[in-house]
Amino acid sequence: MPRMSTLVTTPVARRFPAGLAVALALAAVYLIWGSTYLGIRFALEGGYPALLAVSGIRFVIAGTAMYAVLRWRGVAAPTRAQWKTLTMMGAMLLLLGNGFVVLAEETVSSGLAAVAVASMPLWMGLFGALRGQRSSRLEWLGIGVGFVGVVWLNAGSSLTASPTGLVLLLIAPIAWAFGSVWSRGRDLPSPFMTAAAQMICGGVIIVLTGLATGERFDVTPTLTGTLALAYLVVFGSIVAFTAYVWLLHHVRPALASSYAYINPPIAVLFGAMLGGEHFTAHDLGAMAVILAGVVVITLAKAKTTKPAVATEDEQAA
Repeated sequence: MPRMSTLVTTPVARRFPAGLAVALALAAVYLIWGSTYLGIRFALEGGYPALLAVSGIRFVIAGTAMYAVLRWRGVAAPTRAQWKTLTMMGAMLLLLGNGFVVLAEETVSSGLAAVAVASMPLWMGLFGALRGQRSSRLEWLGIGVGFVGVVWLNAGSSLTASPTGLVLLLIAPIAWAFGSVWSRGRDLPSPFMTAAAQMICGGVIIVLTGLATGERFDVTPTLTGTLALAYLVVFGSIVAFTAYVWLLHHVRPALASSYAYINPPIAVLFGAMLGGEHFTAHDLGAMAVILAGVVVITLAKAKTTKPAVATEDEQAA
């Protein structure tokens, strides 16, 4: 990968992370992660065990592939201390975050799973405040508006859930938010190596958890399930997760977490179009409020963020 000296020689290079790169990364986490909720459902219905395959093996494959390519390109491997941090991040973001969402989708519709995860930015704001990373009033307004939309969508919605699923979906966004805030400022490799190594660590932990809880390949997976799992590996894990890690290094937490407000309407739309899930005008109105919250957060970011030159490790990625 090019080093910092070759990447910051022109004004265009300095502006790139603040413009097109941020837009592309946001598009990845907005659209791709919105569609992965239905992909998880198809993989589960296709015979793949929740933790063992849909979450665990998926991240092991994606992380190993990314790690191999990065090492081949000359990116430094994580140090022993960094591996410990990455293991903790993998447990919080991938096992308790993604893994619990996958488990919940065994009994909860893909749309409701995305709606529940939309509470994550509020938890991220609270954890960030405890660490002194205070958001502006306009950002808090956006978080509040988005949360109102989430409550509206969940109250009297056509979506349904089981008590177990609801508990899992309560823990998942809290764990993801805490892990995201906890990771900021810690000694980590370059953003893309962080994503790869974290997926390896988290994937191994999830596979071991799946085996410990008795999950096995009891049936032969279907073609649809296999294609869905492949989509989750390539796009959900490699492309979108890497984009999210990159965003954590380059934008404010409120903007990085704003995907959680965009994902619900996208997930509900895909669920209705391709998965036979139903939603009403009530749901559409709530999703409009959710989108309004994202707009406020984005405007707050544009108002408060100042241009900054990336660090050498970030530029090297």
